[in-house]
Amino acid sequence: LTATGEAGGGAVLMTKDVQRVNQTAKESGQAAQTYLVTIPPDIRPGMQFHVNVNGQRFMVTCPQSAKPNSKVRIMLPTRKEPLAAPKTQVFEVTVPAGVRPNQPFTLMANGQRVLVTCPPNIVPGQKIRFQLPVQQVVGGIQLSYESEKGGWMRTIRAEDLKFQWVRTKKQTGKDAKNGDTFDVDVAGMESFDFSKSAYVRKITFLEGNDAKMRTGLLDLVPAKDSNVDSRLVYQNKTLLSYADIATTQGKPLEEKTQWFQSICAQLTTPWEEGHIKIVIRRRALLSDSVDAIMALGRDEMRKRWRIEFLGEPGIDAGGVTREWFQLVSEQIFDPDFGLWQSSINNQMCMQINPASNISCPDDHLVYFRFLGRVMGRALFDRQLIKGHMVRHLYKHLLGWPITFEDLEAQDEEYYQSLKKFTTMEDLSVMCLDFTVTEETLGVRQDVELIPGGNMKEVTKDNLSQYLEANLRYRMLDRTKPQLTEILLGFFDIIPEPALTIFDANELELILCGLPTIDMDDWQNNTIYSGNVESKGKRSKVVEWFWQTVREDFDQEMKARLLQFVTGTSGVPTRGFSVLQGNDGNIKKFCIHGVDRKQYVYPRAHTCFNRIDLPSYSNKKELYEKLKAAVTLSGTGFDME
Repeated sequence: LTATGEAGGGAVLMTKDVQRVNQTAKESGQAAQTYLVTIPPDIRPGMQFHVNVNGQRFMVTCPQSAKPNSKVRIMLPTRKEPLAAPKTQVFEVTVPAGVRPNQPFTLMANGQRVLVTCPPNIVPGQKIRFQLPVQQVVGGIQLSYESEKGGWMRTIRAEDLKFQWVRTKKQTGKDAKNGDTFDVDVAGMESFDFSKSAYVRKITFLEGNDAKMRTGLLDLVPAKDSNVDSRLVYQNKTLLSYADIATTQGKPLEEKTQWFQSICAQLTTPWEEGHIKIVIRRRALLSDSVDAIMALGRDEMRKRWRIEFLGEPGIDAGGVTREWFQLVSEQIFDPDFGLWQSSINNQMCMQINPASNISCPDDHLVYFRFLGRVMGRALFDRQLIKGHMVRHLYKHLLGWPITFEDLEAQDEEYYQSLKKFTTMEDLSVMCLDFTVTEETLGVRQDVELIPGGNMKEVTKDNLSQYLEANLRYRMLDRTKPQLTEILLGFFDIIPEPALTIFDANELELILCGLPTIDMDDWQNNTIYSGNVESKGKRSKVVEWFWQTVREDFDQEMKARLLQFVTGTSGVPTRGFSVLQGNDGNIKKFCIHGVDRKQYVYPRAHTCFNRIDLPSYSNKKELYEKLKAAVTLSGTGFDME
């Protein structure tokens, strides 16, 4: 049994004892976790001794095979936090028309978006009751972004208060208070649709042979089958609940970040309870850093770190640590190192090199686990890394839905070829099977998308399976071992429930920082086409656009606009004059004028850095529609 199908970075063959631990955890529905403890000098086999783990005291019996001063692995009993009986509020709602027994639908209850499943033997028009805990008075909670027409959104399940992704249609009610119902797009969730289907990564954590190095299984599941806890308990204390997450999610990014940092501060081990000193040689920066960080156990990843460069005087008051994060991330993202490569669509964004095992045949996965820990620690300490990743990798970190639009952002040509198949009547002329061709160092080979794929012809009947298999391969399977290690390292530090307040664009801005944008350089290196080609920057709607960006958008919104149009918040070191498109050639920022009747909101084409700007009648309308489009750009919602 292996985690990723190949050794390295903790993904190694599990011993029978470890397999037994993971099986027990699976049967109990708990996450597998063990701890290494040292047998005291005066303890012999069969004798008992006390250990302190995560602020809790346990009695342990020394195994027969253990000796004094040796280390043994223990698995702690599950201890649930004693909770006071929560105050609850009963809600009564009418089952909306069109909802069948056992079918989910969403509604607003006490200002909170809730997912309810229609009970058996209940028909539309009948009333049902359910109750929710009232943790605090909350007004206007929005558990996820949404648009006028709906889309994929994260909501809370009434049965267990876990967050779950659902696809919604337009609001059916008119009252936005208690009992207001929303349509769940059951067809959009259950059946395949090229424009609507979405998938979310699912990682199952498992114990590895080395208690310091957890392993796990990674898969891509339909978005509706994905869920995440809305509650975080640490050392027998609840640090956050779904109400905390819901109230924080709608706040500005800086306030979200401050709230997140307050959670991290509570997870940080006090200095007097242990800290880590890391000494690095500059001439061996990356190798020393990997050795040091990978030698740490998970219980040490949240201790305070003190980083020093060998032979350099001075106390780390923040500058040395900041420099270290920049230098190690810059080296590991360097395409010449072979682990990452520039995205086909955007030279500013990095994607995982599927052939990274060729560049580092013995330990490439160790570097990805190391990078996951570095990114997690950077987020934990509010440090910055030097490397912008393709958008779907931020979504994988957050557990956000992946759609075919993410494939389009990564490889426009590949996306268009798949989309073409959805309109063809006779697929037999294409002679397709369930394989893709990969080329590595000039050697071409066919990769099966499903078992026996080279023997299965693509037909109209199985086209949806073929398209889904392609999306799964390009977005996950192609680099599954590497991505598994990144996620394992990242979650050694960061608790997933605390991430639910961020979207993918915000995560990039937090990890990479807000860019320094020269507005004159940006505006001077913009071209115009469509309805505004003749007048260019003298066009009224263009004047309003630049006035809005310069005067009304703060630094964060300017960065979000860049993300919306170019796919990343990164600015080329030589400025906007060398902005590249998906073919590697210069593709300057472009404002393309379109008729207001054609689109309500601006649209972006990240492949060639173009924004389609409707001919709005006034600056206020432009500001409102542009801000809405930019804010919702990374969330997968319908903007038509």
